[in-house]
Amino acid sequence: MAAGTPRVFISHLAGVAVFDPNGDQVGRVRDVVVMLRVGRRPPRVLGMVVEVVSRRRIFIPMTRVTGVESGQVITTGVVNMRRFEQRPTETLVIGELLDRRVQLVETGEEVTVLDVSMAQLPARRDWEIDKVFVRRGKSGALRRKGETLTVEWSAVTGFSLEEHGQGAENLLATFEKLRPADLANVLHHLSAKRRSEVAAALDDDRLADVLEELPDDDQVEILGKLKQERAADVLEAMDPDDAADLLSELPKEEQERLLALMEPQEAAGVRRLLLYEERTAGGLMTTEPIVLPPDATVADALARVRNPDLSPALAAQVYVCRPPYETPTGKYLGIVHFQRLLRDPPFTLVSAIVDTDLQPLAPDAPLTVVTGYLATYNLIAAPVVDESGSLLGAVTVDDVLDHLLPEDWRETELLHTPPVAVQEVPHGE
Repeated sequence: MAAGTPRVFISHLAGVAVFDPNGDQVGRVRDVVVMLRVGRRPPRVLGMVVEVVSRRRIFIPMTRVTGVESGQVITTGVVNMRRFEQRPTETLVIGELLDRRVQLVETGEEVTVLDVSMAQLPARRDWEIDKVFVRRGKSGALRRKGETLTVEWSAVTGFSLEEHGQGAENLLATFEKLRPADLANVLHHLSAKRRSEVAAALDDDRLADVLEELPDDDQVEILGKLKQERAADVLEAMDPDDAADLLSELPKEEQERLLALMEPQEAAGVRRLLLYEERTAGGLMTTEPIVLPPDATVADALARVRNPDLSPALAAQVYVCRPPYETPTGKYLGIVHFQRLLRDPPFTLVSAIVDTDLQPLAPDAPLTVVTGYLATYNLIAAPVVDESGSLLGAVTVDDVLDHLLPEDWRETELLHTPPVAVQEVPHGE
């Protein structure tokens, strides 16, 4: 928004950096809080929901905002660091108003809300919602489908009622560049109704990535609201260990129904993981590491490592085995680390540079042994091999950390000291 412009469309604020007067970043805008009013009076803008460095969401009243310009928000530097809790009288613009179906007062035509704008009142620090950017649906031969227009707030009606079956495309467009963990944080703070709508709008791969970052309760809630065929597709798109962890939270009958709907090969890997105790190498491992034959070259290995769908931990090494090359494999021969692949010529056989000295983990190795193993050998992933010498999978450090942290770590903000002047002020001041 240009300097001095008194109006800003709220979707443009999503992810915008918030700074104090000294130029230190407080956090980033995640939503705007408004209070709907009786009749057609424009809603009053109460403040912004800002995510600070620790991923805690706080509330910054508009009275503490001194500037909204040039892609940034400036505050007085005095903020309340208590976690934001939405009150019954408050509405989140991005989370609850975008994609809503409302009606034009003049014609009664139903339209979809794409965005809303807020404007600062003259000679005051108060802000109000003033404009609504909407898209018309197909409603007549002379009207172009998808036509958009901007109208006054008073020219539409229907915001005050909770809408069932609300879309989510515009909310998702607002957050399309977020990492899965950050989008998971957005979903966690939405209402259960809105969370379900957003999950339904995500494609299977994106939803799978997001589910892996959500607390167990949210995972179970979202999966339970999907049609079973789609739930099975999403489970297939998840890492096998994460899919197994999610299924372990469900009743046995539901587990079996979903596993039966999955592709047999995908389901087989998840079933194997469900056989192991949760806090063992077998329960922690993924069944899809990079497996190569002894006659594969360094070039072959690097091509597999380049797969963008692999996590950094899984791409850190390849495992050399006899056939079959799907887990459980033939005889496990050893491991080749990524750095070694970078040091040798592309035509070198992996069998010539394989590390055979590192003893693999047994599937029943407890979490403490797995943790000590990774720490001792400075690894971010480790092979898991059974008594017959077959590679079953690999344990990665991120899965180990998930089990070392408190169970509710995804819901508990880390207590970092924010780079801002902190002073307690009443919510909503």
